[in-house]
Amino acid sequence: MKVLSWFLVVLGVLGLIGIRILEDRLFYDPFLNYFHEAQKNIPFPPFEWGKLIAGHLFRFVLNLFFSCLVIHFWFKNRQWTIQGALLITIIFLITFPIYLYCIYDRFETGYLFSFYMRRFVIQPLILLLIIPMFYYRKHLDKK
Repeated sequence: MKVLSWFLVVLGVLGLIGIRILEDRLFYDPFLNYFHEAQKNIPFPPFEWGKLIAGHLFRFVLNLFFSCLVIHFWFKNRQWTIQGALLITIIFLITFPIYLYCIYDRFETGYLFSFYMRRFVIQPLILLLIIPMFYYRKHLDKK
């Protein structure tokens, strides 16, 4: 059973990596090149609000699924998986409207601020905080 659990953790991580690798083919995001160029002088790309929001929501759902897969099979605790999913969702619900406002404002709030808001929206960065938190919690429960 332990081998299966680690296989599913690796599968979750590979799923997250796959999302990142295939992002330009899976999701509508005209800002990929805008931020990859890392030049403030690049023209603001044209986009469609509906497709952009749907693309980010789809990406969020995929990131959430693979993140929960990692959390669940790493710690084998359903309650922690639910808590992790809730934390990831809360962070998304906070950062996504801020990022949409940055787009609406054409990144006048600041290029770097917009860049990092985008990171929290499209990448499962919160997972890098949840895993050590739950690992520490597991360590405390053993004592």
